[in-house]
Amino acid sequence: MCAYFFQFVVYDCSSKNNSTLPTKIFYIQSDVLHQFKQKLYGYANSFATCLCLDNNQNTNACGYNSFEMVVGIGAKATLKLDEASNAFEQLKEFHTQNKSWLLGYLGYDLKNGVEKLQSNNPDGLGFASMYFFVPEILVTLKGEEITIDAANPTAVFEAITAFSSVDELAAPLPKFTPRISRDEYLSKVQHVRRHIEEGDVYEMNLCMEFFAQNAHINPLATYKELLKISPVPFAAFAKFEGEHYAMCASPERFIKKQGEKLISQPIKGTAKRGENTADDEALKYNLRNSEKEMAENVMIVDLVRNDLSRSCTIGSVQVEELFGIYTFPQVHQMISTITGTLQNDTHWIDAIARAFPMGSMTGAPKVKAMQLVELYEESRRGLFSGAIGYITPDGDFDFNVVIRSLLYNAELQYLSYHVGGAITYDSVPEDEYDECMLKASAIQQIGVGKN
Repeated sequence: MCAYFFQFVVYDCSSKNNSTLPTKIFYIQSDVLHQFKQKLYGYANSFATCLCLDNNQNTNACGYNSFEMVVGIGAKATLKLDEASNAFEQLKEFHTQNKSWLLGYLGYDLKNGVEKLQSNNPDGLGFASMYFFVPEILVTLKGEEITIDAANPTAVFEAITAFSSVDELAAPLPKFTPRISRDEYLSKVQHVRRHIEEGDVYEMNLCMEFFAQNAHINPLATYKELLKISPVPFAAFAKFEGEHYAMCASPERFIKKQGEKLISQPIKGTAKRGENTADDEALKYNLRNSEKEMAENVMIVDLVRNDLSRSCTIGSVQVEELFGIYTFPQVHQMISTITGTLQNDTHWIDAIARAFPMGSMTGAPKVKAMQLVELYEESRRGLFSGAIGYITPDGDFDFNVVIRSLLYNAELQYLSYHVGGAITYDSVPEDEYDECMLKASAIQQIGVGKN
């Protein structure tokens, strides 16, 4: 251990987090926190299964941050479900049996267990519909405080600080093939607009896949480069059983439970960044005052209010912030915050299920929008537009929305990302396509000049 480099104080907290594992808290100097995080990423990646959630020090982005990082390393027990039916009930049982931290994801196709829906489009990635694991090691970061739950927390801390973390450059990304052409996408937007004219939906999220086969990448190095380009508040690096990887640069929170409070923060409304401060401010102003973008946002806000009201006490659901404008390296986003108080007789997992999948990635009304998604999209979403996050022993949780993400099946050497946007009656197909490309810009920059 580099004691001269990482100065720390240790406290015993064996009963913390209701865990059967010993817990210790370490303090390190703020000027070496970045180096520690890089070592932590490398150490976690040396295991077959890990999940690293990172807010990239976006302490004020969207609010309600509990941790800077939550990292689960190794798997003592796993819940891996390929079928959507009864999945959330099995998650309840898994949490009850373990009463520990759970880390993992909810795939988009769990919709088929929540509603009477199907997923028949091709799937090149093969992610399970739901995957959670009980970590052998749990590391949480908050400020200069590092909490480690493990059989031997001090040994884990020493192993992390001694880990040789080399900043590898991401290998050149392969050339991606669009699942549909630009013209096909424009045609699909027009079809969706006709459904809106006929009153089938008010809004629908239409996505398309870009994929590469025979892809050989270094997932962690690729993820780190993605974060350099886009250091977002809901980032995730995931490795499941040494085969499936998620490199997620998400700016969006799906749902969080903090005590009895539920929080959802949907994004609807996107604008590019300006070349200078004046341009940037003008673009933010235009986004904030765009009737189209506000219409998209308020429709999803109403949908989320309805979703939360199914689990919250009467009168507690409120819009804390409407049309908030938040700035990220590639884009400005319009984000609203909806909160409510969980009913005493409602299980918190039911609150997740009733809000899933998130309205920002479906449309409204939700069920009809999902039927049209299946009709007009050409590939299965899988983990894309699902949610990655954690659940605590006490039943608090925090999940992101899986967007702006690279997904990789190392065994099949299949690499993929999706982009999409909300289609409304006022949508201009060419503008919608351009917005998709803007959202993909961080991923596309990884391979610039390297192919």
